[in-house]
Amino acid sequence: MSSEKTNQSWGGRFSEPVDAFVARFTASVDFDKRLYRHDILGSQAHARMLTQAGVLSEAERDAIVAGLDEIRGEIEAGTFEWRVDLEDVHMNIEARLTERLGVVGKKLHTGRSRNDQVATDIRLWLRDEIDAILVELNRLQEGLLQLAETEADTIMPGFTHLQTAQPVTFGHHLLAWFEMLSRDHERLVDCRKRVNRMPLGSAALAGTTYPIQRQVTCELLGFEAIGGNSLDGVSDRDFAIEFCAAASLAMMHLSRCSEELVLWTSAQFQFIDLPDRFCTGSSIMPQKKNPDVPELVRGKTGRVFGALTGLLTLMKGQPLAYNKDNQEDKEPLFDAADTLRDSLRAFADMVPAIKPRREIMREAARRGFSTATDLADYLVRKGLPFRDCHEIVGHAVKYGVDSGKDLAEMSLDELRRFSDQIEQDVFAVLTLEGSVNARDHIGGTAPAQVRAAVQRGRALLAQR
Repeated sequence: MSSEKTNQSWGGRFSEPVDAFVARFTASVDFDKRLYRHDILGSQAHARMLTQAGVLSEAERDAIVAGLDEIRGEIEAGTFEWRVDLEDVHMNIEARLTERLGVVGKKLHTGRSRNDQVATDIRLWLRDEIDAILVELNRLQEGLLQLAETEADTIMPGFTHLQTAQPVTFGHHLLAWFEMLSRDHERLVDCRKRVNRMPLGSAALAGTTYPIQRQVTCELLGFEAIGGNSLDGVSDRDFAIEFCAAASLAMMHLSRCSEELVLWTSAQFQFIDLPDRFCTGSSIMPQKKNPDVPELVRGKTGRVFGALTGLLTLMKGQPLAYNKDNQEDKEPLFDAADTLRDSLRAFADMVPAIKPRREIMREAARRGFSTATDLADYLVRKGLPFRDCHEIVGHAVKYGVDSGKDLAEMSLDELRRFSDQIEQDVFAVLTLEGSVNARDHIGGTAPAQVRAAVQRGRALLAQR
């Protein structure tokens, strides 16, 4: 064993110091120190509650609250000394408070444990993180609505299997992204409700013999509810797992959007242009303009998926109540929240700056027989069964492939070779505008519906 001494506040039970390597291996202060604001907030609320419960005097409470404020100032000024031998953010702050206040500082931990303290800190931190993430998500959705409204009439090909399917408007496509993100917003808001339940007062696992008033602390800290079981309060991290699940879905959506942006900026598509500030060049190929922001978001999605898998694996074999395993909950949770917030911020900055190449989009929509379904629908309205219409149009498309003509480029005589029901009015439905305008219902791609959807989207954002 190393002769290097450590200074844990729980050392009375032990006859020799913890090995120096073990002290470093088991310490979490290097990453959990980012919880300092929430740890101080929770401690100040705890001190105020202890005063109401008659455990602390008002003078002791005031000294503790002021001392913690001063410690927060030291941390934010960069003068606070973080010590690995004190293991974590909680003991570092408590030790400094005791150093400043003496015996009064030692009274702060009455009626609580690091087990319920850390569970409280994480919930307070994650609550704030969700709020910050929702701000960026709203900002991204506002940008999508703005661009969708501008591009409500811009025609582009819609795809299935990455093959040209039917014409849509660029605005309609952007609103699909908006819908995805709206569900992500709902999930995060719902997740926040379960995050915002207070474990403080659970103590180590069984509660405490002191006359604590949990409702007081709950109100001081802005929690919506008090955890109903002390064993569960200190030991479960399902709220963190749920957040990572919601974050994974949001990142999956951003990754899908990223994939489309990468495709659309390529020389093979050229549908859009991204400003230079969101791209980089090549060290060897001077012509390159790489869409690094969407590529990186697409890549970072794996980090959040990994955090979810890691936390599920972390918890799956743990018996009640708290176990040291749970120290491993913070780094993946921190990384998932950081990654989602930063990815949303990057997208919120980038989306309003997207510049569509409208003529190229339109020309691409003209290729691939994208109005074939419109021709089939036209024949159905003439009284033919849909399956017969499907076959008729299939023959017409085959002819178009062989002759190099799109359906709209064929003459009436050519089209009538496949059905004598086809009349001059067919050309109104074979145009790109005719195709998109015909889908004039809620959720459809008609420009009028796109504009209506934008207004509904703005009303939704205004309600949040």
